[in-house]
Order: sequence, then structure tokens, then C-alpha cells
Amino acid sequence: MSINQTPTPKASRAVLWFRRDLRLTDNMALVHALADTAEVLPVFIWAPEEEELWAPGGAGKVWLHYSLESLLRSLQECGSTLCLRQGNSEEQLLDVARSVGATHIYWNRLYDPALIERDKKIKDNLKREGFTVASFNSALLVEPWEIKTGGGGPYQVYTPFWKTVSRSYIERELHSAPSLIRSPRTVVKSSQLTDFQLLPEVHWDRGIKESWNIGEHAALKQLKNFETGSLAEYTETRNLPGTAGTSRLSPHLHFGEIGPAQIWTIIKAARQQQKSAAALASLETFLKEIVWREFAHHLLFHFPHTTSEPLREKFKTFPWEENPGNFTAWTKGQTGYPIVDAGMRELWHTGWMHNRVRMIVASFLVKHLLIPWQKGAAWFWDTLVDADLASNTLGWQWTAGCGADAAPYFRVFNPILQGEKFDGAGGYVRRWVPEIAALPDRWLHRPWEAPEDELVRASIKIGVTYPLPIVDHGEARERALDAYEEIR
Repeated sequence: MSINQTPTPKASRAVLWFRRDLRLTDNMALVHALADTAEVLPVFIWAPEEEELWAPGGAGKVWLHYSLESLLRSLQECGSTLCLRQGNSEEQLLDVARSVGATHIYWNRLYDPALIERDKKIKDNLKREGFTVASFNSALLVEPWEIKTGGGGPYQVYTPFWKTVSRSYIERELHSAPSLIRSPRTVVKSSQLTDFQLLPEVHWDRGIKESWNIGEHAALKQLKNFETGSLAEYTETRNLPGTAGTSRLSPHLHFGEIGPAQIWTIIKAARQQQKSAAALASLETFLKEIVWREFAHHLLFHFPHTTSEPLREKFKTFPWEENPGNFTAWTKGQTGYPIVDAGMRELWHTGWMHNRVRMIVASFLVKHLLIPWQKGAAWFWDTLVDADLASNTLGWQWTAGCGADAAPYFRVFNPILQGEKFDGAGGYVRRWVPEIAALPDRWLHRPWEAPEDELVRASIKIGVTYPLPIVDHGEARERALDAYEEIR
């Protein structure tokens, strides 16, 4: 039902099932629940087993804990609360709805393959129980099934997808957060957030807490700071990991603390105020990143097997290698290539990595080390606060060359040149690889080539205080090209 239509008589109650939509602003399920019913009980259910292999990883659980804390505070300011439950989602929804005498159950859609099937079954069963059940889109600009090629199939190339979305997406009215949410007075059993045990017992998460402000208010503030700050130079600065040139909105988007419709509308409005050609190009570049996220969800919906299998069939016979030692060196930032090691250490400390560096470290794993992209995807899943199944899958398959619109097989990032090009002043590497910080810029991205007197002055012993490269770039590149040639 459109929210502009005459609502049903407000003598009913709704259960609002929060998932990865942890905000009150422009939350379409909340908008409809408030329009249709007199009282709304917000509920969050912790049921990671229902997400099968892709339950939240360690970093994601840390973010979720603090995001739920933020949501709970926001609801309390509106006179409401958040009922917390654990266990089977359908059983918990039924129990809560019956406990408060609810007639309606609303939620916003998720698009992970396992959750699409789960939610469909839950919706059908709840309807059979006599509830009015409805789901809404608060996570994407367009639903994955709404955009089709001229032939009626899914897109597998990004540029035409971008053109179609940018032409066809119609901005809608954004909805402000409510000032009041009336909830049933009935006392309902609720867990404590600490019962979910989302935070680690060994506090490796301190860096995440220090690096981020988490929650809806933080997301809105971050967007505002980006829009009035580095957005106008985004095209120039987005590839520089030592510069605050990106939006850092990805974890906020993943957990639904802000929605893409909000971002799109605000950036489009900013575009109207711009006259500089460079600034206009930067705004369009950023909007393309938002649509790249849409492309990822489009692909995962139509090709759900790609979370673990290559989209391109021929890659099933690719000669990957298992090398636990090299994989461990990669995860710990001990490969001997400073830009790679800086990225992996930033990831471990903050739960995030600059996008340019993500491409470099991913290319290094699959092309220099020939380690399967699935292992890299699993590591990112556990360590990224913005670990999103669709984006993670697309990114790794793109890098490995086995996915949609993939990087050409012969493109093997040179980690030395990438470091020198995008971190020429060395600020990024010096921050995350401090043991080589005293080297002059000339040798910073190739410390094993530095003259002995420079190494002595910098108190560096290659192979002792900082490792030698675990593979030679030239040899690794040739080996990768030979491997790709095998499946051509």
C-alpha cells in the first residue's frame, strides 16, 4: 500500500523487525508501520545460524553491537524501546507478535541468497497465521530484479548498468525520523545486548572503537562532512590512501545506518550548486561508486552461487596453489611489499582498508601468490567492518578475473609501482609499517634495494626487522600469466 493512500484504521499494532536497517530516518518499514498502525514494537533478533556460511564476522559483530546501542538510544528518545531476542526468527516473531496482540509485521528486505529464501518462508507462514505481513526496500536504489538488459536478462557489465540506473532512478521523498513512536505497554521478554556476545573477550577490537563513530547520527554527520569537504576533489583524492579523500560510508551503508536514497538525494542536491567541471566530475564519480554497490547486489541476486564459485565456468579449473605460509604472511602484513603490508595492518587495526589498497592486496594474493580468491574473501569477511556479501563477492571475483566485468587476466598490479604512484610521499606506509619509516622516499616502497648505509641509518635489517619479499614480482607475474594461459 502506498503511504499516500488512506491508511487502515489505527486500532492495530505492528511488530517492526529491524535487521540491517539500523536507523530511524527514511526507514520505509518504519514509515509504513507508523502510517498503518497505532502502536509499533521494534524488535531485533540475533540468529546468525540462519545466515549459514555468511554470518557476521568478528569485525562485523563489533560494529553491530555499537550500532544496536545507538539505535536503542534513538528509540528511547522517541519514547520507544528495542526488544532483543535470540533464536529462530520465525518463532521469535510469532512469540513477540502474540505477546503484544500485534496484527501487522513489517521489515525491510535483505538480498543475501540464504536470507531471501528464509524471509519468503517466514512471510508465507506468518500470513497463514493471520498476520498482515509486508516488506519494503530501504537498502537499494533499485531492486535487483527491476533492471534488465535489452534482452531481458541481468547485466554483467557495469557501464550499461550505471547508465540504466542513472537514467531510470526517480528520486523519492525522503522521510525524517519520527519524534514519537508509540509502543505497546505490554511487558515483553527481552534479552540484554551483552547476551549476544558480539564483542570479543580478548579486546582486539580497540582499534575499531578508536577509528570509528558508529550509528545513525554518526553516519549522517560523516556524509555531511564528506559532502562539504573532500567530495569536490573525489576524483583526484579517492586513490590516495594517505589522504582523507573517500567517504568512509561503507560500514554505515552495510548496516543501514544510512540508505543510498539519502546519499543520492544529498549528492544530487550538491551537484546543483556546483559550477566547477572538476567538482561535477567528482560528484558523478562518487555516484558511480554508489551504483557499483547496486551492481554487486544485482549480480548476487541473479548469480547466487558466486559467493563461493566463479561466475566464469572456465575458472573452475584454474591452477590455484595452497601455501599456508604465504597466506599467513599476507594476513599479518609481512609480505615484504610495504603497500601490501600497510593495507593488511590497517585492516587488522581499524576493520577497514582504503579501496585502492584493497585492489592491490587482493591482486597480490590471487596473482602473485596464486592463492584462491575465496580465501581472501573469507579473510575480508571476518576482518572488515563493512563486510558486505554482494560487494565482497564482486570485488574478489573482479580482481581474480573470474567475475562480471572483471579485470583483464594480464593486469597484475605491481605493488612497488602502485605504492610509489599512490603513496609517493609515504605517509600511508610510514603510518602502518613504522619499522621502515626512516627510509627516504626513494627506497620506501622497495626497501630491499636500499643501499646498506641507508638501511643502517634507518636501523633496518632486511630479513630481520622487516621481511624480504616473499615472492619476486617479475617471477610471480610470469607465473600468474602462465596459469591464466592454461585456462584460455
